Amino acid sequence: MMRRREFIGLLGGSAAARWVIWPRAARAQAPGAQAPAAPAPAKIWRIGIVVEGMRSPAYDGFLQGMGELGYVAGKNYTIEWRFADGRFLRILQVVEDFTKLNIDLIFVGSPAMVYPVRQGTHTIPIVMGYSVDPVGNGFVPSLSHPGGNITGLASTGDDGSAKQLELLAAVVPNLSRVGLLQNPENSGAASILKSTQAAAQMAGLELVPVDASVPQDLDQAFQALTRERAGALKVSSDRFFLTQQPQLAELARKYRLPAIFAERGYVEAGGLMSLDESLKDFYRRAAAFVDKIFKGAKPGDLPIEQLSLFDLTINRKTAQELGVPLPPRTGVAAYDVID
Repeated sequence: MMRRREFIGLLGGSAAARWVIWPRAARAQAPGAQAPAAPAPAKIWRIGIVVEGMRSPAYDGFLQGMGELGYVAGKNYTIEWRFADGRFLRILQVVEDFTKLNIDLIFVGSPAMVYPVRQGTHTIPIVMGYSVDPVGNGFVPSLSHPGGNITGLASTGDDGSAKQLELLAAVVPNLSRVGLLQNPENSGAASILKSTQAAAQMAGLELVPVDASVPQDLDQAFQALTRERAGALKVSSDRFFLTQQPQLAELARKYRLPAIFAERGYVEAGGLMSLDESLKDFYRRAAAFVDKIFKGAKPGDLPIEQLSLFDLTINRKTAQELGVPLPPRTGVAAYDVID
């Protein structure tokens, strides 16, 4: 039988042991104290993108821009894609859906989409990847202080005529006369002719305008350019000409006229070169506005940036066939040579 003194000593030892252990537990969580809060999960931003028709490769520029700023799709941001098919009421419905989804920001790539998206919300931030004269169109009161919930990028409105003629002069030695193919039925034909004439005068070139509005006119137009001793050709941007891309590229090679176009499709069809606005680069740069808004900036406080960004595309085989060098890589956002 255990003696009383030994039992008391053992009991005291047990109590002491418990006393030594208790402060360690107290350091982890004192009685009645709340457990430390777990760190809040990083926010995943939600971007809504409204596409006018089909998604073009230009939108890859926006994804590239987000990546350059450290954003990873699916990790710290997601995109809700919506396609409006050019219908105004559908755009309003899309914006309403975005509101229900608690979208953080709407990205708009087409100038035609800015007005209906803005009509759909005055609270969700809107970033324009590309716009034309946002002040004149009534989207914002000024470029420097847009106010409201909209900001982004705008084109300078430069039609590129001066740059196109500069590129033709760079590949055609002693160029003095340049043809201008235009469709007289195009509502913008007069303004295109005026701006191109002004650009030609500045470059010390004589402009030779010729018209075509139906396929049968095209060969006659090239014959007229040959008679007028035009050394190169600028083809105006026009829906009719877009439907005749292979024929125009073939005629330019047949009559040995180095030609510059406004759309890349002509070059892919065999035309010499094209100069058009670089939507991909516009969209890439627009990501910076998204980043600033995510970091707390108000859209209305971010000045709209007006840029002149052009893509130059050259067909190497056509250049070799016509015996002209590749143009210089200066003054353009992107330079692409295809074979």
